Amino acid sequence: MTVASGISFQEALALTRLQDKDDILELVDRASEIRKKYRGDSVDLCSITNAKSGRCEEDCIYCAQSARHSTHADVYGMKSVDEIVAHAKVAEEAGSHRFCIVTKGRSLPPADFEIALRATERIAKETSLKRCASMGLLDDDRAQALKEAGLCRYNHNLETSRSYYDRICTTHTYDDRVATILALKRAGIETCVGGILNMGETEEQRIELAFELKEIEPDSVPMNFLNPRPGTPLEGWPLLTPLEVVKYIAIFRLVMPRAIIRIAGGRKENLGDLQPLGIKAGVDGLLIGNYLTTIGIDPSQDLAMLRELGLDISRK
Repeated sequence: MTVASGISFQEALALTRLQDKDDILELVDRASEIRKKYRGDSVDLCSITNAKSGRCEEDCIYCAQSARHSTHADVYGMKSVDEIVAHAKVAEEAGSHRFCIVTKGRSLPPADFEIALRATERIAKETSLKRCASMGLLDDDRAQALKEAGLCRYNHNLETSRSYYDRICTTHTYDDRVATILALKRAGIETCVGGILNMGETEEQRIELAFELKEIEPDSVPMNFLNPRPGTPLEGWPLLTPLEVVKYIAIFRLVMPRAIIRIAGGRKENLGDLQPLGIKAGVDGLLIGNYLTTIGIDPSQDLAMLRELGLDISRK
């Protein structure tokens, strides 16, 4: 394959077997060169608000918000338009480029969806932020309504490869997720589609996920690394080593040279002190601030790290 189209499946699979630190550092250098060539030095910074939390009817085994698991996740209904807009303004002041309204559940009831539409419209008018959302499954009508409200991008992860999907969720299907992504594309909304590594899948299934993502051609690929939550079926699951995380970031960059590769959930816990190396491995997108049910890194620390790496964090 040419560099522009990415490495092949077999090449990517071979790279998963790298264990020597020097070999992984060489891979990082290669991925960094590819990022610079196709993505430049700009980093896309996103913040989220958990706008509706807990008691989710779905059974995703990694999620602390599922009602099927005994966790201590916060439970509350849909935040008001004013509350969501206030969170967006805080994110703007912290340096974010885009703001994502995230809600629990298979899909939003009509009244809650209307709140999300009105909040999106106000964020467009009252801030310089790009508007994003992650609110479960969508049909064409809802995707079009979001587009008309001014939504720029929608996050809907595959979570894992098709061959492993029924091991992590049984209450909706992999194809349900693909259908939502296709509805977004028909509406002209950018797509943010990624997954979570280290939920018991094989190395080959991680590469399957990378190539399934490549086929979908998302604008942004968030890479999450399992941070096992107490009370979920994955409680106590061992973390990936920091070098393993770095390796997979680099591999995903080489598979998808032109996409935004964004590191998100589990970044702090899995990368630890190697976060700068993880960024160097091909990252040009970062989720900053807090996550859905866990506390993130202070945004000012992330911005300082990115500046030290010579990356452009200005809002475009």
